[in-house]
Amino acid sequence: MFMLNFKMIIILNKGDMNGMQMLGRFTFSSVAAILLFILLTACGAGSGSSENGNTASQLSGSAAAGQSEESGQSQEQEQSGSKEVNIYTARHYEVDGKLYDEFTRATGIKVNVVEGKAEELIERMKREGESSPADLFITVDGGILNNAKTSGILQPIESDTVNSNVPAEYRDADNHWVGLSARARIIAYSKERVKPEQLSTYEDLATDKWKGKVLVRSSTSLYNQSLLASLIELNGEAQAEEWAKGIVANMARKPEGGDRDQAKAIVAGQGDVALMNTYYVGQLLNSKDAEEVKVGEQIGVFFPNQETTGTHVNISGVGLAKHSKIKMRRSS
Repeated sequence: MFMLNFKMIIILNKGDMNGMQMLGRFTFSSVAAILLFILLTACGAGSGSSENGNTASQLSGSAAAGQSEESGQSQEQEQSGSKEVNIYTARHYEVDGKLYDEFTRATGIKVNVVEGKAEELIERMKREGESSPADLFITVDGGILNNAKTSGILQPIESDTVNSNVPAEYRDADNHWVGLSARARIIAYSKERVKPEQLSTYEDLATDKWKGKVLVRSSTSLYNQSLLASLIELNGEAQAEEWAKGIVANMARKPEGGDRDQAKAIVAGQGDVALMNTYYVGQLLNSKDAEEVKVGEQIGVFFPNQETTGTHVNISGVGLAKHSKIKMRRSS
């Protein structure tokens, strides 16, 4: 589903309530519980410290309860005496740091964080090989998680707690990665100029009705690439290519900025509709910048394709590094 046709990316460069139900499964406490279990697994292993280390933390409440419920198995960890765990992450969200900080406060275990672009981190782990200090790899896209798996930098995560908290469709079939959170790619629209009943599908945005009204960030965006990949899977390459051409033809301006910039452009009257991830709307509405709050209040959120294939949803996820010192064994 995440195979991408490069020709279509060049084209773009020129110029569900089902989703909501799935998103609801991945609450803050669910993310905390999953990360807590994996981090606690890692903590006893204690690999060496890494650069750019940030002291981080532990997860509390329901997360700790989730870890204690791991039953029917014994886990033996090879101890090296160090109370540290190393995370290579392509995520850059404030909430992650808070989770790590809570983890450290509750356990006394230091979390060293190395941040970077996902592709660069994968290549780094491949170069480091058996000497890699990485324990966990975290990134924001299902396609990249699969790339990490096929690159041979991950090993299976075996956990009844993880399996019971994360539905099978949001886990790798071979347990090489686990989904942590999800986001839907929705259509944002001007509440002033567009009525929700005018909207229907992603495909409809490529019709003449939206000529000069569509706003979208560059095709170099991973979020747009994954959406296009899903359309290739659902509709075939030929139809997906025609859709990409239609979006380019309907652009209100040359692609620029991130998702929040598309929302701001709607409010500024530069376009009427935009492709955005759901959480950016929440960030606008909860911004400390009063002007951004106003932007969030003036745009509507529409979940497309409810009568057909459903709204496109992608995940963030975590994998256990292949050469991590973490060793997990199950006993019958």
